[in-house]
Amino acid sequence: MRHRWGPWSERPAALFAAAWLVLALLCAGGASAQAETPTLEQLRDYDFPTALVAARDAERVAWLSSHRGRRNVWVAEGPAFAPRRLTAYGDDDGQELSALQLSDDGRTVVYVRGGEHGSNWGRSDAVNAGSLPTTSGVEVWAAPFSGGAPRRIGDGDGAAVSPDGRRVAFVHDGQVLAAPTDGPGVPETLFETRGRVGALTWSPQGDRLAFTVDRDTHTLVGVFRDAATPILWIAPDVAQDALPRWSPDGRQLLFARRQTADGAPRSFVPRPWSIWVADAGTGEAQRRWSSGESLRDSLPGGLPALFDWAADGRIVFLSYQDGWMHLYALAPGSDTPALLTPGAFQVEQAVLSDDRRSIVYSANAGDDPDDIDRRHLFRVAVDGGAPQALTAGAGSEWSPASTPSGALLFLSATAQRPPLPAQRAPDGGIRLLAAPTPGYPVDRLVVPRRVEFDAQDGTRVRGQLFEPHAGTARRPAVVFAHGGPQRQMLLTWHYGTYYANTYALNQYLASQGFVVLAVNYRLGPFYGHDFHFPADAGVAGGAEYRDIRAAGRFLQGLDGVDPQRIGIYGGSYGGYLTAMALAHDSDLFAAGVDVHGVHDWTADEYAAIFDRRHHADADAAERARQIAWRASPISAVQGWRSPGLLIHGDDDRNVHFGQTVDMVHRLRALGAPHETLVVVDDTHHMMRYANELRVNAAIAGFLQRHLQAPRPQD
Repeated sequence: MRHRWGPWSERPAALFAAAWLVLALLCAGGASAQAETPTLEQLRDYDFPTALVAARDAERVAWLSSHRGRRNVWVAEGPAFAPRRLTAYGDDDGQELSALQLSDDGRTVVYVRGGEHGSNWGRSDAVNAGSLPTTSGVEVWAAPFSGGAPRRIGDGDGAAVSPDGRRVAFVHDGQVLAAPTDGPGVPETLFETRGRVGALTWSPQGDRLAFTVDRDTHTLVGVFRDAATPILWIAPDVAQDALPRWSPDGRQLLFARRQTADGAPRSFVPRPWSIWVADAGTGEAQRRWSSGESLRDSLPGGLPALFDWAADGRIVFLSYQDGWMHLYALAPGSDTPALLTPGAFQVEQAVLSDDRRSIVYSANAGDDPDDIDRRHLFRVAVDGGAPQALTAGAGSEWSPASTPSGALLFLSATAQRPPLPAQRAPDGGIRLLAAPTPGYPVDRLVVPRRVEFDAQDGTRVRGQLFEPHAGTARRPAVVFAHGGPQRQMLLTWHYGTYYANTYALNQYLASQGFVVLAVNYRLGPFYGHDFHFPADAGVAGGAEYRDIRAAGRFLQGLDGVDPQRIGIYGGSYGGYLTAMALAHDSDLFAAGVDVHGVHDWTADEYAAIFDRRHHADADAAERARQIAWRASPISAVQGWRSPGLLIHGDDDRNVHFGQTVDMVHRLRALGAPHETLVVVDDTHHMMRYANELRVNAAIAGFLQRHLQAPRPQD
């Protein structure tokens, strides 16, 4: 079933509940909707919007949406911004859509179809999650905003549409190609160069193309003009250069520079960086600002959400230097950036206004203490001043996009309603542009509450508690450990596809009588720098597992929870923590589901962490390996006594399938209780909806089998 599109206003949950109750009475002969529990399929039956973008010079926006595995492009035009589906992909074929762009005039939409761009490797490799005899490649497509069949541009990735929308540049087999977007034409080769080309960026005039090229030992920024002109290399050095940004007049290039990862071994912790400005005609550059040498001065997450030219020659960027991820502005002639967003919160997404004089950003901030686990939108001027709150309330808002008229569009969700495209109304409220999927069980979802508790070492841990609607009997409970680990679970539906799915699964488990605790353990962002980067976590000691153990103890102490029926599940890094729980604390965790988790930090794929990034001598590197071994679940696998289910797709591009192979062999040798589910040809993110449902059903079914009945006494 599809959305009934049209402008909506945010309505209280009670109105939704009344509507669904009437529908249930009509369709089920008077049965109460409240008495029915939703199925997993019902809870996953929603359109999930992502990647909202706006045209620079037109009242037009576009976004991606997935419904039951059918991924499509949607568009809307002001002033009504009524959503309209632009593409018509009708199969659950596992083919991702990414790199969505609008030309400046809003007439042309460009996107990439295929690959898996959230992976650690193989992002541009074909995905064949349906095990079809013929594999689809990674392709660049263009479509007119007004409608009509999309045009296949060619095989490739890294697409960049020109400002006028007439051409699109992309990368294929080491070559940078270009092709027209609106008519027949074979892609022409613009240039070839050694290394891996990325970050294609057209000049504002559309006459030059900036790019980066990774040559393993160093990364360069280059500028291509035409076939008769040699590539201009921008201030080449022994460094990793990134994020080329054209000045509005096309005369200068802004870029970020970091130390190279190779060379003499050194501490992996700090990644000092600097901001450079180059003459786009000569390639000569000057350093405008340098960070310090501490971790707080590192380039955040490798690539910040905002790094660009603002009005009056200012440079705006994100930094952790005051202990929270905040926006800063560097004025011409100054070497001291001005803090734009002070406070105990973290800025996540940020976009410049059309005139480059203000920034709209999302953050876990607001007047309600619970806003630390939500997202709201704010605006701040690039020359300073107090930020202005644009949204508020018990929901979350993210992915802001501003149009030339000043219209602000974004994606919005509540604890019970999945995400939908929305607009900020003139009165400051939220105007939904679409209705929830017809029949979606909004009123049967629980509203999680924020909880806090302490780990054994005194670290304050936060999470969201999902509690069943009713009942007085002692219930089973489940700890959910998210992946990443650079993630934060929310009090609302999540903005990430992977974590929206786990939010739906947590809701399903609550509907089945489980108390569910989603844990935001240390190593996650949004609670300050020191929580995000603890010294003894991960391969350096696994301290974050203390937070998982504390979560289990917290659940054991809750009224209405059976302390003998505590389970755990998680994927990726959450799978690692699940395996740690079963290996170290089978007395606490009665069952667990480990989805594509890491089990051995000393495996070959992680060797570089110890050989180059940790210490400067062999003895210290060996000590680091021993610490990493003790932080690995396999080092304590002899303690694995509770039933476990291990799930892994065998085309995983984030965690090697061999991590599960090795763990299963060890469990078999020990006779430890376990089951396996191998998802053939799918990846880390379960690109096929059918496979995602299969994994969800396996997780829920396993936990129900092992935790619904009272646990036998040992």
